[in-house]
Amino acid sequence: MKYAYFPGCCDHTSAKEYDISTRAVCKNLGIELIDIPDWSCCGSTPGHSTSHLLGVALSARNLALVEEMGLDCTASCAACYQRLALANMEMKNDMKLCEKINCITGKPYHGGVKVKSIVEVVAELGPEQITARVLKPLENLKMAVYYGCLMVRPKEIQVDDPENPQIIDKLMRTVGGEVVDWSYKTECCGGGLAISNEDIVLRLTNKILKEAVDAGVNCIVTACPLCHFNLDMRQKKINKIFGTNYHLPVFYFTQLIGLATGLKPGELSLETHFVDTREVIKLIA
Repeated sequence: MKYAYFPGCCDHTSAKEYDISTRAVCKNLGIELIDIPDWSCCGSTPGHSTSHLLGVALSARNLALVEEMGLDCTASCAACYQRLALANMEMKNDMKLCEKINCITGKPYHGGVKVKSIVEVVAELGPEQITARVLKPLENLKMAVYYGCLMVRPKEIQVDDPENPQIIDKLMRTVGGEVVDWSYKTECCGGGLAISNEDIVLRLTNKILKEAVDAGVNCIVTACPLCHFNLDMRQKKINKIFGTNYHLPVFYFTQLIGLATGLKPGELSLETHFVDTREVIKLIA
């Protein structure tokens, strides 16, 4: 399997753990990721919230670059996936918009690319192929899988069911983990509102963490950099403001698959989280 890989802005900065673990796991599973040459911002929150035309144009430029590669596209970041997938859909379904955007970007896109989340790409390998690579089953890990908003909404590009998605749950069970059934798996963490309305994000994230702790888990699993950032980095501040005592490690799904398939913590950037992951890692045989 070979895909054009869109790493996005956050995977080079605040979500470098996701990029590092994605590349390592895909290589280990036989998925070849080829970086899109000269990729640029997908037009995530600041772009598309300012201008619909700008949001589509930014993603369309990247899609045109992928089309030149003759490959389909995947993105690890949930926000990048959503923007690329929505732009792809709009460019294919609205010829007038497509012509206008192509004139703006100067890089004509003809609709020849499929856009997939990295979650879909890994899941499409199938349980048998993944299980064959498992060296250290995650049988001692009890986890809450948290999807957030961006992969399951809107309907036109959703990766899975918007109320009860299962795609990551199944992947975690495939590598031996125990996945709990909980009601906050698609509740919003506040996302990028942390910049302008941090109080909202702290309140929403506190509710998610409380539900996870009440479910008796020893970690949370996600596939979204914004969700990971809010759940991992903000625990200390939430504890201070709400009088809680959370110390719940938050992993990218690729990091746990990596551990299960024999990769070392350092190869998955597990030492760079805000909440220490070492106690949970010790539970893996």
